[in-house]
Amino acid sequence: MKKIFFILYASLTVLLMIWGFYQAIYVAPDEQTMHEIQRIFYYHVPSAMVAFLFFAISLVGSIGFLSFRSSRPEWAQIADALALAGAEVGIIFCTVVLITGPMWGRRAWGIWWTWDARLTTTLVLWLIYVSYLLLRRFAAGPQVQTLAAVLGIFGALDVPIVYMSNRWWRTQHPSPVFGGGQDSGLDPAMLHVFGWNVLAWMAWGVLILIVRFLVERRQQKIAEGEAEAALNA
Repeated sequence: MKKIFFILYASLTVLLMIWGFYQAIYVAPDEQTMHEIQRIFYYHVPSAMVAFLFFAISLVGSIGFLSFRSSRPEWAQIADALALAGAEVGIIFCTVVLITGPMWGRRAWGIWWTWDARLTTTLVLWLIYVSYLLLRRFAAGPQVQTLAAVLGIFGALDVPIVYMSNRWWRTQHPSPVFGGGQDSGLDPAMLHVFGWNVLAWMAWGVLILIVRFLVERRQQKIAEGEAEAALNA
């Protein structure tokens, strides 16, 4: 049943992504100022939103690991696997943000990059979680998971700073599209397309998260079995 559910979910995700692409490229109306380049909005902004979501999942997993590492080791390992999977998926989408942003900025602003608050805090967020993954990959010892959990919590603190940066400081970015004031918001036709793409990319991210979580749990159990065998020997 689990295999059937996974196949159905994966198929639905692929269909959603195809539908989102069709909506963004062929259905969304042309933006009056930026024209065709504005269509990158339907990938750039949803990727940022989904990255924030998965960094939040990594935060929950990190807190869970620190909470249960002494009292409930099995729960702690599950939380640690969730934290790692969330961080990896978050990095994927944050990388998409940092690639599509300069592509859009080059056409809209005439520059690839500027060290404004939104761009800089996003780059810092990406670097923190890259450091997290490097720690998990190359460090060794019994404290790696604890150190990674602390770093994951620290990295998540940058998420609200990124989100609020163009509200707190004057940036190259325009005012927030949603909740930014009287003139903020999207045309209903654009909002419809935007919603489909958020749903599609979120479904894709959850699919990757599930796969990565299951792989990590299997690796944990293999490591536990090897440790028990070594002790028995």
